[in-house]
Amino acid sequence: MSVTNNRALSFSSLCVFLITISSTLTTPSNSATESFVFGGCSQLKYTPGSPYENNVNSLLTSLVNSAMYNTYNNYTTSTPNSNTQDTLYGLYQCRGDLQNNECSHCISIAVGQIGTLCVDSLGGALQLEGCLVKYDNTNFIGVEDKTEVVKKCGPSFGYDSDALTRRDAVLAYLGTGDGGAYKSYRTSTSGAVQGVAQCVGDLSPSECQDCLSDAIGRLRTECGATAWGDVYLAKCYVRYMTGGVRSRATGGQDDTNNNDDEIEKTLAIIIGLIAAVALIIVFISFLNKLCDDGKGGNK
Repeated sequence: MSVTNNRALSFSSLCVFLITISSTLTTPSNSATESFVFGGCSQLKYTPGSPYENNVNSLLTSLVNSAMYNTYNNYTTSTPNSNTQDTLYGLYQCRGDLQNNECSHCISIAVGQIGTLCVDSLGGALQLEGCLVKYDNTNFIGVEDKTEVVKKCGPSFGYDSDALTRRDAVLAYLGTGDGGAYKSYRTSTSGAVQGVAQCVGDLSPSECQDCLSDAIGRLRTECGATAWGDVYLAKCYVRYMTGGVRSRATGGQDDTNNNDDEIEKTLAIIIGLIAAVALIIVFISFLNKLCDDGKGGNK
């Protein structure tokens, strides 16, 4: 085979490879565990090519690798003989009912998304339905944080004493755990009402209880008699739904007085994702044209 044919084959293979990868990136996922819940990035940026960028890449790789064997882990990454400003802290956590292979897949998706959303950011956090990924240059590992990140309330079902009683019973159980035993991940059901709660794995049992109590209190007071409600604090979340029906897109009613900032952040992220997809589509079109030109030039 001639050198020209070798080059043509390599060029053709490269085109097929790149188009395949690009098409995969633009294929939407239907998995419930991969649904977006929230995301945020540090406003401060690092210099591309710096030791900090290497640490970010190393940390995210460690999170993905660890998720194949554990549903929670945290890491600290630093550059030898470098200043402490290059030190990076990170963790991941999967929902407590996921198997290792499901956890690994979710974390891989989350890491890919946070890498796109938080380009050159010193820190970032991304919560999907099935998992959480977070990193920062400030040490947050083992630090209790009850900052409200997301609150969503469903439509009101009016005064229904039975539904309210069952909802409160579910939330009370989530707040105390299984017979008082400590569990980071908890579920509860009473009639048609179902609930789930989880703390991030770096909290102590007492810190977890404190976080969940705060989240449950906010659900009761801020969502009231609604068909479903979600409260995500920085280190824990509590959720409930009635009748197995929930719809973020059409049935949810956000507290606009308290969550304008979160709405703006979410819209910004969505716009960023749309822009990224558009760029990938343009890239695929360019590759197709480039490959067609390459094939025509080697006939």
